[in-house]
Amino acid sequence: MTKTIQPEGESYDIELQEDLLKAHQKIAEKNGKLLRNRGVRCIEIMGSIGSGKTSLLERISEKLSRHYRMAVVNGDLATTIDADRVGRHGVKVLQINTGKECHLDAAIVARAFGELDLKNLDLLFIENVGNLICPAEFPLGADTRVVVVSVTEGPYMVIKHPLIFMDSDLLIVNKIDLAELMEVNAKKLGEDAKKINPKIRVALTNCRTGEGVDDVIDQLQLSGKLRA
Repeated sequence: MTKTIQPEGESYDIELQEDLLKAHQKIAEKNGKLLRNRGVRCIEIMGSIGSGKTSLLERISEKLSRHYRMAVVNGDLATTIDADRVGRHGVKVLQINTGKECHLDAAIVARAFGELDLKNLDLLFIENVGNLICPAEFPLGADTRVVVVSVTEGPYMVIKHPLIFMDSDLLIVNKIDLAELMEVNAKKLGEDAKKINPKIRVALTNCRTGEGVDDVIDQLQLSGKLRA
């Protein structure tokens, strides 16, 4: 028998958190309005460290950078490794180092917008800090929120982190070439996400080889210019 113990005496902390989230939401809404007024489509990419967020952005950049005026805002604790990888594909990358913070917030993203020439952008990707918990409660103002999980994270990754899938539009299950080795059913991860959020869409990828990336681009409704 398993017993679950809930923390006591947290009402004051909860009130403070609610105030913080409300203030953050207002900034996120302001960010979204600014982007819409500039005609910029914004897509946020979330996921754990090593899930394949940066590899996905590399593959997307390879395919889209000649067709869209695009940029990437990259969040990381301390390095520019991921930003450098994406930048090799001819995409403007703005690095945000958060230090000890486990997620980007709407205020720092708003500051980043001031460093970008938004009027000359069509498409902006925001790669959040590698984490499946903190970014869930802190939207940044993006039109679309994408979560990347890897089969190497195990069969229970989705059901153990339900909050991040509740407000996401697309789940990408990555590293499907390793599914059999890891004894993980990639399609089942998608089914688990749909039980949490019936509206979430699902794509299966191997970003190392590029398998499934065209489907991601289709599901993000970005393939029109590629066919033009």
